[in-house]
Amino acid sequence: MAKAKKDLKDDAIDLRRDRILELTSQGYSQRQIANVLQGGHSTVRNDVTFLRQKAKENIKSYVDERLPEEYEKCLVGITTILREAWTTSRRAQDNKERIQALSLAKECYSTKLDLLTNATVVSDAIRFVSEHNNKKEVEEKDISSVVAVAEEETTTNQVF
Repeated sequence: MAKAKKDLKDDAIDLRRDRILELTSQGYSQRQIANVLQGGHSTVRNDVTFLRQKAKENIKSYVDERLPEEYEKCLVGITTILREAWTTSRRAQDNKERIQALSLAKECYSTKLDLLTNATVVSDAIRFVSEHNNKKEVEEKDISSVVAVAEEETTTNQVF
């Protein structure tokens, strides 16, 4: 029974956050959203903060995991189409079919060149996420060091 109640509460929170995201995308301010939803401004502010954090995590996951794989699949797919276009152009009896196959090959080269020259964008995105992760790790270590020093001082003060 308690689990069902928690699930209902979680569903209500998810629905509220979905609605907040929708209203935010339509240009509503947090105060306006609170009025529309007849809820507290702090609740909306907390949900917006949660949604921003979730979006950051989604982008990081996409850049780290999906983007390199999708990029590679696109290159392989274009290369396969390119190979088939050349095969078709060599075998074609009709000049119109040959021209269409060569036009497809030209388009594949153009698309592939775009992907390869924009690889720097992909690399930059991956590098940005890595640097952000490294910076976060350094900050966490710094905080741990400060806490350790504070604990040591507390222990020393207790002895005296």
